[in-house]
Amino acid sequence: MALTRDFNQTIVERVKRDPNFARALLDEAATLFLNGEPDTARLILRDLVNATLGFEALAVETAKPAKSLHRMLSKDGNPTMDNLAAILGVARKRLGADIEAHTVVAA
Repeated sequence: MALTRDFNQTIVERVKRDPNFARALLDEAATLFLNGEPDTARLILRDLVNATLGFEALAVETAKPAKSLHRMLSKDGNPTMDNLAAILGVARKRLGADIEAHTVVAA
């Protein structure tokens, strides 16, 4: 029988040992939002929150209920731009990172 690892635990461990990976996740989430892939962006952002500050701390810093933040960053979530900006701002501040999102030009 093959040994498997929980994906979420793998993300948490990688983020803790590699701050550049955490910043890359933040950049990727922002890039995906800008390029019309919000479903994937929300899931990456959710994984990043879980691996770094957690939803309870995010709730305190954004003044939004943790349960609402969980819903916003779920597969079917629909955060407003204000809420998304607040979440990205807290993550950016916590990671000490600038967001370098890249848009794709349609051919």
